[in-house]
Amino acid sequence: MSEPYRVLVARLYHESNRLNPEPTGETRFLVKRGQDILRSPSGVFKGLTGTLAAAGVAIEPIFSAGAPPSGLVDHEFYLRLREELLDAVRRIKPDAIGLELHGAMGTTGTPDAEGDLLQTLRHLVGPNIPIGIGLDLHAHVTGRMLDNTDICIACKENPHSDTVECGQRVAELLIAQLDGRLSPVTVSAFLPMILPGAQETASGPLAEIHAKAREYAASHPSIRDISIFNSFRFVDNDEMGQVVTILSDGLDSDAPALAVDLAKRFWTERDRFEDDFLAVDELFELIQNSPEKRPFVIADMGDRVLAGAPGDSTILLSAALDNYPRIRGALTVTDPTAASRAAEAGVGASVTLPVGGGYTPGFTQRTITGRVEHVSDGEFVLDGPFHGGEHSSMGQTAVILVDERIHVLLTTSPAYSHDPAAYTSQGVKLEGLDFVVAKSGYHFTLNFAGRATPVLANTPGVGYYSKGQFKYAKSRFWPEHEIPVPEIVARQHSVRASQNPVSKVSV
Repeated sequence: MSEPYRVLVARLYHESNRLNPEPTGETRFLVKRGQDILRSPSGVFKGLTGTLAAAGVAIEPIFSAGAPPSGLVDHEFYLRLREELLDAVRRIKPDAIGLELHGAMGTTGTPDAEGDLLQTLRHLVGPNIPIGIGLDLHAHVTGRMLDNTDICIACKENPHSDTVECGQRVAELLIAQLDGRLSPVTVSAFLPMILPGAQETASGPLAEIHAKAREYAASHPSIRDISIFNSFRFVDNDEMGQVVTILSDGLDSDAPALAVDLAKRFWTERDRFEDDFLAVDELFELIQNSPEKRPFVIADMGDRVLAGAPGDSTILLSAALDNYPRIRGALTVTDPTAASRAAEAGVGASVTLPVGGGYTPGFTQRTITGRVEHVSDGEFVLDGPFHGGEHSSMGQTAVILVDERIHVLLTTSPAYSHDPAAYTSQGVKLEGLDFVVAKSGYHFTLNFAGRATPVLANTPGVGYYSKGQFKYAKSRFWPEHEIPVPEIVARQHSVRASQNPVSKVSV
């Protein structure tokens, strides 16, 4: 009986917002090692490891390191993790490598951490060890990433309800390659454009483009995956834009034209990528006048922690306190100093504190007076379905009840408030509230489904892109820049073949 394949697995997951002035250090990461990372995994990693195990593969788990979206990762910490992974590869000598990465991780030393990691791995193992990665569809996919992987695919839905399926597909393709049933070739098409809005995949132009991709895949038996990467808008380098990848068994002769066609559709439909937001006063009027739809869950689009913002906005807090005296609600504010002072005062104490505005340029503090209702270490487990089962930490956390109606969660670290557990773990009940704030743009709709009515707020901050708001030194893309009609080039990526362009088609 032949020995089972040995597949080394690891997870290094972070979405890095260069506009967040606070670097992300080691203390922000939850790091597990060895067999611990196979106990109750979630998302892509769950699909990857579960499928490998079911196929009888000998899994070699190294580490799982992840942190909530935030500022650029400390480069020295990244290098230590990279070396730990390389050392494991040297020691184990696996038959293949399977990774969960986000795809938009930058460090204080490089804007393309995943590209650096994969290139270094490939140099170590050579061309004959398959490397497969599963990514977020908002990955900032670069040539280095594609040139150094055999399998590079994304989840297909936003909100991300199919991350497990993405991991399963990575595992299936890795096993097929190890069995000799797959000779993977990826073709990519790049378009220098970001999506200013309309990023949900269930409706609008994105739904139409994904439907066309499914149609193309169904009509071409050699195509094993089509991934559409919508990019992360808070990166800055010369590969910023939409990327379409087509992975096939051998080079499918139609793949270059299909990839170019899908990328071209973004340009053709570019004026339709707009979000429908409510101004702050409009949304509070809606909440006030729609008791049958309460509670509402408000997406604070500008201060989205799930896009790497610091979570220190007081915009919604001030509006609720100053202008809507009958509305009851709950929200989070990142402010370690205020959280510490409230914790020191203790439960039941009356406190007056300036809160928020400590990180985001242009934000200001808001002074609040209230009663300390709860103090904790801020540890909780997400209920899901997005990131369900994962441990999360807000650091030392204090809940202040202001005006007997607004619960303010003062957190040391930005809160994963896209999940109700951020609030319920701190003793705040959604029942009886008129609103709760989620510092998320899309995923909160999954986790609050059936519990609150979603609404998107047009708020300022570094978590949402608008033309001219941020400086881009290296990037040139629509709509930030007036660019000529772009030429879309399909390029072939195969570890065992030339990376020359295989097709050149102008839109």
